[in-house]
Amino acid sequence: MFDIGFSELLLTAVVALLVLGPERLPRAARLAGLWMRRARASWYGLRAQLERELADDELRRSLQNTRDELRGLQQQLGQPVDVPQAATGSSSAPAAAEPSAAAPSEAAPSEAAPSDPAAVPPSADPAEAPVARDPQSPP
Repeated sequence: MFDIGFSELLLTAVVALLVLGPERLPRAARLAGLWMRRARASWYGLRAQLERELADDELRRSLQNTRDELRGLQQQLGQPVDVPQAATGSSSAPAAAEPSAAAPSEAAPSEAAPSDPAAVPPSADPAEAPVARDPQSPP
């Protein structure tokens, strides 16, 4: 980070010993360590607070995007737009969607093609369940 080698540290220690003397050097080293600890603790606290603020802001943005997307989908389906605001605490009952209000392009599960494996309901007996096989492997 500071690109300080061993020779520079040794030179600094010798100069500090000559300037402060052997009596005051331990006290100065403890004081410098205390300042470094305080500076590091305040830096870590500042960084943690900044990360929390950024996470809160990201969560708010995500929530707003989800609300906007929900409003757009409700308008496409022709339902009234009634999205409760979480920050204000207002809770209004959302309108119940009727099956006839669904888009005509959506197919009911019973109308799905029988060849679609996702549309086949799972059987109660696991031995009767269809098994997906690799087309490359022999039967």
